[in-house]
Amino acid sequence: MKRREFITLVGGAAAWPLAARAQQSAKLPTIGFLGANSPALQTGWTAAFVQRLRELGWIEGRNLAIQYRWAEGRFDRSPGIIAEFVRLKVDVIVTHGTANVVAAKQTTSVIPIIFAAVADPVGNNLVAALARPGGNVTGLSAQRSRRGTLYCD
Repeated sequence: MKRREFITLVGGAAAWPLAARAQQSAKLPTIGFLGANSPALQTGWTAAFVQRLRELGWIEGRNLAIQYRWAEGRFDRSPGIIAEFVRLKVDVIVTHGTANVVAAKQTTSVIPIIFAAVADPVGNNLVAALARPGGNVTGLSAQRSRRGTLYCD
């Protein structure tokens, strides 16, 4: 092996750890999670959410980041929290409660918004229709039909 080839080989090998470190520092997909209450009141719900993500292969800190924020029952804080998520460039916003979803929809039409529970998403102009929500907002709704049965979309 010639000297020049050897130096190139060693120089390239020395750069491997730097390249690996650069790849690891790439931005993880990020969820902006807005809870309606305090973390203490939502411990079970949040734990179930993180567990289901884990079951699907999304592990916080490994291949996913979650930015947690809490409205603590003060929904006047929601627009500011959602604006922060937009500045942070989260990939998706997950929230619940009509006031939080309304704030999210009014703040961004680009970032997908997923709600876990909202009263009358069609009547509150959050989605166009339950079957085809359209836009960037979707989620689960529990509503009573005319027959009194409960269904979720």
